[in-house]
Amino acid sequence: MIADRPAEGGDRETVAARALYVYAVLPWPLELPPDATGTGIDAAVLDVVDADGGVAALVHETTAGPYQGADEDARRWVLEHSAVVERAWKVAGTALPVTFNVLVRGDDESTARDRLRGWLRDTAEELRARLDALRDRVELRVDITLDRVQAAADDPEVRKLTAELNHKPAGVRRLLAKKLQMVERNAADTLADRIYPEYRRRLVSLVEDISERHRGEREEGQVPVLAAAVLVHRARMEELGAELARIQDEQPAARIRYLGPWPPYSFSELTVETGPARRLGDEPDQK
Repeated sequence: MIADRPAEGGDRETVAARALYVYAVLPWPLELPPDATGTGIDAAVLDVVDADGGVAALVHETTAGPYQGADEDARRWVLEHSAVVERAWKVAGTALPVTFNVLVRGDDESTARDRLRGWLRDTAEELRARLDALRDRVELRVDITLDRVQAAADDPEVRKLTAELNHKPAGVRRLLAKKLQMVERNAADTLADRIYPEYRRRLVSLVEDISERHRGEREEGQVPVLAAAVLVHRARMEELGAELARIQDEQPAARIRYLGPWPPYSFSELTVETGPARRLGDEPDQK
């Protein structure tokens, strides 16, 4: 829910104490139906701070500090923050998300609203260009792993050890089983290293940008091949999905997760600043 424009007046100390929690930067003007963006964190009433230059920030007003609390509360706050960004992004067709827990505070000379409006005005050209570049673009997450046992099934040493297991005493079988796991892992790792460049090339040919993540093992018995966020035009989502389906058909040992679409967090998140080494608001903990 978008609030009516709050009054700028009031007691000087009260006005200075107000802060703005920032969710995202949007193109402006924008037709926002009253319930288009819902409510913010802890059901906060949302507001828009606009400035000359065709951009605006989606915010809520607060007199509290950064969000801090138990892990369960922090997870809920992050989810609620993300939900606001996603709803606004769907309405606007483009958005620049601001990282969780960024506050803009007033000072003795300017209110929080004035400081934020000044930053929007000073950076409007850059912000508009980024918003235009991301219009109709989405972020998708692609994780490709290999089932260790299935990926190594044709390895000669794996076959040999598997056959030996059936004809050895229990104590020897335990030792052979440990050796088999190691050989399977090595064989699967070798396959993952071999297919990674090709799979990455095939993804890159269909997307506008890629941000790879650490290829840590996701589950027991799986070997990572590629983990990435990709930026893709909405019109090419189906094409990307079809390419991943072809990879699955070609490599039965592959396990593919294809998640999204989301706002392009990995390619657009903002740091809100007023000048060199001066950030708007506190430096809050990132949960």
